[in-house]
Amino acid sequence: MRSRLFWILAIIYSSLHHIGSGSTSTTLKRPRAGDPFDTFPKNFWQEFSSPFTDTPEDEELEVTETTTHEPFPFFADPYTTLNISTQLSSSVYLHCRVNDLQGKTVSWMRRRGEDLTLITFGQHTYSGDSRYSLEFEEPNDWKLLIQFANERDEGPYECQVSSHPPLVLLVYLTIIVPHVEILDERGSATPEKYYKAGSTIELQCVISKIPHPSSYITWRHGPRLLNYDTSRGGISVKTDMLPGRALSRLYIANANRQDTGNYTCMLGNEITETVVVHVLNGEEPAAMQHANGSRQKANASTMVVLFLVCVCNSGSISVAGIVRGLGSARIWGWGWESRR
Repeated sequence: MRSRLFWILAIIYSSLHHIGSGSTSTTLKRPRAGDPFDTFPKNFWQEFSSPFTDTPEDEELEVTETTTHEPFPFFADPYTTLNISTQLSSSVYLHCRVNDLQGKTVSWMRRRGEDLTLITFGQHTYSGDSRYSLEFEEPNDWKLLIQFANERDEGPYECQVSSHPPLVLLVYLTIIVPHVEILDERGSATPEKYYKAGSTIELQCVISKIPHPSSYITWRHGPRLLNYDTSRGGISVKTDMLPGRALSRLYIANANRQDTGNYTCMLGNEITETVVVHVLNGEEPAAMQHANGSRQKANASTMVVLFLVCVCNSGSISVAGIVRGLGSARIWGWGWESRR
């Protein structure tokens, strides 16, 4: 402040001195050597011509800095963990919706314990399994498609965004394996079923644990598809899709020996169950003959046990007692035959 006031007074004095000496020249001249103006700073006249402001020299001017941050990517779903269920051998989409991606990259990973396997990067698929592929759906859905899902596909998957720090969406896939059972007309499960010639074959296929049926239920006799078979005639298939399960009935009228064989109920290609059907022309099934023989042997064994009990109670063993204990029975091969 004092130095500026000194220079102002010096300027006023110099101006009055020139006026008093009668100098009328308006031409600017270079100050003489030793003139006090030589010591003025080069920007003195610029500073002097500007409006004077009494500002303390040690006061700092505050500068407000404004920074605009670009939008940060975020998942459209409010949760960071999703659970998806699908049926065995069906196709399933794993969704990853990302907003404000801002040029970042979306990747799908398969997690097995501590190991991560890259499946897709951007819109490119790097998995060697052709069942995996990436489908982008506008405006923001990066969908991982898994075709023909099997039990090995069950587990956690990660959708990652290459931001800093990276964003991670965890998707856990559950594979539901349906339960298939074939019943007869009485509702009984059996691996083999016997029918007389001329009767009607009736089989029921009950499938449970099917949250989202993705295929039809089909019946096969050996390799032959029966659902749309019109060559034989008399074949009827009726299927009811119920919540969480399905019921399919197979009817074959006027059964004959050619209808003998394996009958398979199928849901897709991997969910199957098979029963063996025998059509007989009046003869007794071999299984029934075996069952009757077993019963006869059991009866013979029971008679022997009772006989020994009787002998022990009588305290004596004689041929006559043996004959009376057996009821005049005689050994016939493997069984006993009573003579009345």
